[in-house]
Order: sequence, then C-alpha cells, then structure tokens
Amino acid sequence: MTRAQAHVLAVDFAACDGHGLCAELLPELVGLDEWGYPVLHRPTVPPDLLPHARRAVAACPLMALRLNRVPTPPPDRLSSRTTAAPRRVVSHGQPG
Repeated sequence: MTRAQAHVLAVDFAACDGHGLCAELLPELVGLDEWGYPVLHRPTVPPDLLPHARRAVAACPLMALRLNRVPTPPPDRLSSRTTAAPRRVVSHGQPG
C-alpha cells in the first residue's frame, strides 16, 4: 500500500538573493518581506496549487525554493492523537 504524501515548500535563505520570482508565480503561498525575501504564508501546498508550486521552484534563479515530500500519517493515527487525554506533569520536587 502506498502512503499519501504532502508537499511542503522550503526556502534556503543562505542561497536566496530576494529576486521575488517565487512570490510572483505563487502569491497564494509566498509573499515578500520588506527587503524582498520570501515569506511562506503556509508551507503545505494544496493539491490544486502543486503545478504552480513546481513551476515556482523550477523558475527560482538560485534554486533557493524547494518542494519537499513528507509522508502523512495514516488516518487511524491522526484520530488517536486528537482524542488522547493530555499527559499530566508530575513533579517529584519538594513544595516551595
């Protein structure tokens, strides 16, 4: 069985020169700060924007914008995380 994967944008700020092409090609997910460097509004790329994200990554002149695939947990693991009771913190120190 193949596990579903999400696509996540990342910026290598050491490589980025602030050309702004990523924000121009993908304004739904990328904005620019006051110096012209990218700010990711939301790193996870929705499926309908995936072709646009790929185009923005390919167009980056310094290859500073990346599109990474990350595995998504199975649905049964998601539900157990949200319904689990919070953990209690136990201190063994002396009362102050």
